[in-house]
Amino acid sequence: MKRTSRLKAALLGATVALGGLAGGAQAATICFAFQDLETEFWVAGHQAITSTLEERGHTVIERNANEDANRQFEQVRDCIAQGVDGIIIIPQDGESAVTIVQEAQDNDVPIAVFNRPPSDLSRGIVVVADNATIAEQAVDFLVEEALADAPEGEKLQPLIVVGDLGDPNAVGRKDGFYNAIEKQADRFETPIEVASEWDAATALANLEAAVTANPDIDLVFTSSDFLFPTIRSVFEPRGMWVPRGEEGHVIMGGLDGDATACQLIKDGYVDATGVQDLYFEAEASLDAILSAIEDGEYAPNEVIEDPGFALTSENMAEREMDMWGCVLLSEGFLDQ
Repeated sequence: MKRTSRLKAALLGATVALGGLAGGAQAATICFAFQDLETEFWVAGHQAITSTLEERGHTVIERNANEDANRQFEQVRDCIAQGVDGIIIIPQDGESAVTIVQEAQDNDVPIAVFNRPPSDLSRGIVVVADNATIAEQAVDFLVEEALADAPEGEKLQPLIVVGDLGDPNAVGRKDGFYNAIEKQADRFETPIEVASEWDAATALANLEAAVTANPDIDLVFTSSDFLFPTIRSVFEPRGMWVPRGEEGHVIMGGLDGDATACQLIKDGYVDATGVQDLYFEAEASLDAILSAIEDGEYAPNEVIEDPGFALTSENMAEREMDMWGCVLLSEGFLDQ
């Protein structure tokens, strides 16, 4: 099976024969510590990792920190005390991840960090999307679409919904947005920044205030697709939630690649999203941690980068099923 097929099966809860550890090694006990499961990406990643480990015959100890970095540190210490063979972690933030990776390695337990990187990339197995490049690719398309319909010489007003800047992913996405906008700096007003802190209620309040003060928005980029419903709740009553090809359409994009974004691109409300390759990242995390356990390598240090891609209204027909959210959508995820 190809990587996408295998992880797709795991993601959808199917039974798939993936075999055990290479070389006939014994099954391992893996602690999977995650900060929460608020977004579709984290839910899908959690399911892909746990299902695949269990189907390979490994034991998974799950720990949900509910967005509390101190609790997560204690949970990881508890896993270490239980004698787990390895740890996969989705940390609360980049700083706490450094401390947790250090704690694991000091106790001779290999650890892999999934998707949300520590602020110090030199320790641990770090599997991370190239957020800046993925965001830049998506916003490049938004800029092209926005300028195609703009009168010559008119400056457009962009807006970015910024994530929690304690998370390196949010920093990379913000950087990618500005990299794209600055290529055409003479065609854009200074971007409006709306803080979300990765929280829908915070994003709602700040976006309401921003759009009330600046109603003429031409381009929107949200640092995470999970905030599209929030954007819709602000834009729709103002007549700003309009599909492509109709008067008043606001050029819009995001990043993650969830099922909601897939449907909104199909429906014409969203023009592009940067896609994290969840299948690649999940399998890379599993393969790296299991190899380290098999090899007796207690402090593996490696950065595995997911290059991602931008799914747009133009390439949807060719790339749709490369996006994990579109796979979920094809299985009726939004109907459940």
